[in-house]
Order: sequence, then structure tokens, then C-alpha cells
Amino acid sequence: MSYSLQLHRAAQKELDRLPETEFRSLDAAILALQSNPRPFGVQKLKGELYRIRVGRWRIIYAILDKDRAVFILRITRRSEKTYRGLP
Repeated sequence: MSYSLQLHRAAQKELDRLPETEFRSLDAAILALQSNPRPFGVQKLKGELYRIRVGRWRIIYAILDKDRAVFILRITRRSEKTYRGLP
């Protein structure tokens, strides 16, 4: 069974601003989360939060197994602020 995908408004805005080549790689990684929300290399952050790396980008998301949903919270480049203010 696959998981449904939901993007937070801020994550969608970041995707909309990306150049085509970066968008394609991030989009492919996000769509792959539907079939496997815990791919190789995933890092559990806290609670239900996880992150995957796609080049210099980080996709931070929550997995809601009970609802079979993946909620993309943030898509950002790695920096000191990447993990601040997470729910």
C-alpha cells in the first residue's frame, strides 16, 4: 500500500522557486516517499520527523503510519537554520 503525500505551503513555495534540474531530482525523491517513506539513508530526527538528503538539499517530513500519510514540512539547503523551529 502506498502513502498519500501532502506538502506544507512553505515546502511547496520552495519547490516552485527551484530551477528545473533541481526540481526534478527533489520531485523524484518526494514521489518515491509514497511507496517507501523510510528509504536507505533516512535519518530520524525526533518524534515522527525524518529527513532525507538529495544533494545539498534536505527534505524534512513526518510519517503518519496510522493514516498512511507523508507530510512534507520543509525543503531547504543545509545550513545552521535547517533544523531550527521544527514542530
